[in-house]
Amino acid sequence: MKARNHKLTWLTGLLAVALLFSGCAKSEADEAQPQKSSGVLGGLFAASTPITVPEGALLNVTLDQSLASDQNKAGDEFDASLAAPVVVNGKTVIPKGARVTGRVIEARESGRLKGVAMLKLALVSVEVDGKSYDVQTTSITRSGQNHKKRNTLWIGGGAGAGAAIGAVAGGGKGALIGSAVGAGAGTAGAAATGKLDITIPVETRLSFKLTEPVTISVKG
Repeated sequence: MKARNHKLTWLTGLLAVALLFSGCAKSEADEAQPQKSSGVLGGLFAASTPITVPEGALLNVTLDQSLASDQNKAGDEFDASLAAPVVVNGKTVIPKGARVTGRVIEARESGRLKGVAMLKLALVSVEVDGKSYDVQTTSITRSGQNHKKRNTLWIGGGAGAGAAIGAVAGGGKGALIGSAVGAGAGTAGAAATGKLDITIPVETRLSFKLTEPVTISVKG
């Protein structure tokens, strides 16, 4: 009887020890799981390396929309795509096709008799791997044609035609009257047709330079 009780006591102790070790093993596995997950996330973050694109780097872009001096105004933003990758020390930092945002710095609509049309543009941001980075760049300016020569032809041509009509009608005095009438008609023609606004079509390629360095996180 004593031997049997001793055997039961020994089995009970053995079972208790087994359960204890099982619980410890499970606890250690549970504690190790977050560390494993943390290690995976840490690896992902470690895979991104910050690289600085220096001042003076060239950003060649292609317009994704058209711009016009009589349609746009200062402050308007426009979309473009990077036409060539930006590479630093053999590493592509900004890939070709990256989305770029620009801004109209100044816009001036053409007048009819004077006032040259003008658009002044700069870039403000670039997107890499879903993250937007602010950039500062040089600006480019596109200007329309000067009115002076064209208006001179219109006004001078009108005066000449008026003088010819006046000469046929009545000699010297008629020629003077005809010149005045013709000049007035020429001025009106120039005013009616003289607007010389400019348009920069979609897919136009433009080049800007960074005026400040920008640091971008690059994967891989």
